[in-house]
Amino acid sequence: MTRPSAAQPQTHDPSPAVRRRPAPPAPLSVDGVQDITRKVIRQLEGLGHDGTDDMAHEENEDSDLAEVESTIVSGNSTRRSSVSNGTGHPLNNGHASANGGGGVENSKKPTAAEKPVDYEIPRKLLHSSIGFLTFYLYAGEGDPRKVVVALWSALCIIYPADVLRFRSRRFARLYESLLGFLMRDEEKNRVNGVIWYILGVNFVLSCLPLDVATVSVLILSWADTAASTFGRMYGRRTPKLPPRILGLPLAPRKSTAGFVAASVTGAAIAMGFWGALAGTRHGGADAVWKWEGGVRGAGGGGVLGLLAIGVVAGLVSGVAEALDLGNLDDNLTLPIISGSCLFGFFKLWEYGAASLTSWFS
Repeated sequence: MTRPSAAQPQTHDPSPAVRRRPAPPAPLSVDGVQDITRKVIRQLEGLGHDGTDDMAHEENEDSDLAEVESTIVSGNSTRRSSVSNGTGHPLNNGHASANGGGGVENSKKPTAAEKPVDYEIPRKLLHSSIGFLTFYLYAGEGDPRKVVVALWSALCIIYPADVLRFRSRRFARLYESLLGFLMRDEEKNRVNGVIWYILGVNFVLSCLPLDVATVSVLILSWADTAASTFGRMYGRRTPKLPPRILGLPLAPRKSTAGFVAASVTGAAIAMGFWGALAGTRHGGADAVWKWEGGVRGAGGGGVLGLLAIGVVAGLVSGVAEALDLGNLDDNLTLPIISGSCLFGFFKLWEYGAASLTSWFS
């Protein structure tokens, strides 16, 4: 008589049960699993065989038992994982993870916050180098008119090249292969920021007193770089800027970290320049503010006057860098706004002092 083969345990997807029941069944103990499994196997194979056959099949029962136990235990584990996940599917989709349970974490796709920060080092080095060049030209008593002529000449080459790259794909590829490391991705489809940079610098050098224009260029070169760098480093860890400050709209992409960095850097630039460098050029004849005499002899000199200039310059630098002016590039707006506000501050100081003098006299 042919002996019936041992029935293989059947596994089933626990997900339907999980959906029907509010909570998973309590897992069976190992002893209970062994007893139930032996009974099922003996009923299927039949009783009454000789002892030799029973002994021969005892080993089969043990191997079947181990297989059934591993199946049931894994099924209970899968069921618990499914319930904890709130779905009918195992958390790791039935695959073992390489780190013994970390399969879910390893399968996550990197988010935007986990991507490495691009600090645009080549661009920032070029951006900051203009400030050092400006500082050197002022201290060396260079002629600002020659600087303006040189910048206009450079613009006569840069602007046509920028227009040509929008009209010729071949030239655009050549242009980006040479200068693409200095450009942002969005600048590949719009006017290059260098053009706005030259226009902003030429405006302040042509329309404002030389010391005020120099400070505004330094703010553009160093305060803007500090705001961008610290904003990328700590912007996610600081609160967002309000939509408006002093009634002026702020760009939503700007951060408190960048605002503070721009303000501190702008204040340090103004105080350092007028406190140490402004009086060295032609004996301070071209300086709007001097340590002795203040604003063109109208008072406000010394430490208190320098601190007032630092507070105004810091506030102007932070606000001007964070302003939302639509499609206007901050390389154009930052030097113009910061230089104009500083010059206006000095003018108000001068007129206010003159008015008080005439009133008391």
